[in-house]
Amino acid sequence: MRWRQVTTQERPWKMKRCSSRNTSRGRKGSSETGLKLGTVPQEALRRTLFPLGELTKDFVKKIAAENRLHHVLQKKESMGICFIGKRNFENFILEYLQPRPGRFISIEDNKVLGTHKGWFLYTLGQRANIGGLREPWYVVDKDGAKGDVLVAPRTDHPALYRDLLRTGRVHWIAEEPPAALVRDKMMECHFRFRHQMALVPCVLTLNQDGTVWVTAVKAVRALAPGQFAVFYKGDECLGSGKILRLGPSAYTLQKGQRTSSVAKEGSSDSPGLGPAP
Repeated sequence: MRWRQVTTQERPWKMKRCSSRNTSRGRKGSSETGLKLGTVPQEALRRTLFPLGELTKDFVKKIAAENRLHHVLQKKESMGICFIGKRNFENFILEYLQPRPGRFISIEDNKVLGTHKGWFLYTLGQRANIGGLREPWYVVDKDGAKGDVLVAPRTDHPALYRDLLRTGRVHWIAEEPPAALVRDKMMECHFRFRHQMALVPCVLTLNQDGTVWVTAVKAVRALAPGQFAVFYKGDECLGSGKILRLGPSAYTLQKGQRTSSVAKEGSSDSPGLGPAP
């Protein structure tokens, strides 16, 4: 089995003589490490080895089978919050936080659809199980002050899509920040905020405080504050920043355009604004 470092240009015994390290995206089918490594400091990366870095998950399982490591083969994939085990997520959270009852409200007409035990139990994009309703509704926004959870009736509803976000101060892995971003104040790259999601083309705009605005080439579903946006240039992981703010949703923009169009039509019919006689 080959041992892969953060960079493939040097051997393990040369690690301490290298001034910096970068990280690369894993191969297709391998466990994605970028979301975790995006916040690792250089001091740690210079001394880090990735023994499975060039191997896909299927190939690792093949090695396990050849060596009769059946407990590895039988281990189920981790799909949720792995440290809570098989316990119900809502019940687990409510062991530590007091319930804060609130309302499910339709984003389209402000109609109250039901109640919940706490807005903190939901994340943007997930299905909201609303008692008494057969059709699925999805969380599109939350109001922590009022305790309301705003929902929309379709998994592809435009209220779930945004193309703009702002991060906190970015942790850059090899350069802080990249020279091209310092020079031009803008830089094209890719980002993701969820494990195994496809990379999204974007443009970064650097702010004076080290934060960045991220403008996606196309709107992305279920962006959420508190998640980490991880940036890539080619196969290199550049770093990451915590999502602090979101731009308006596609639904909000569409409503604004409709309102603007109605206002223009109304003003053109107003007396005194027509063509001069």
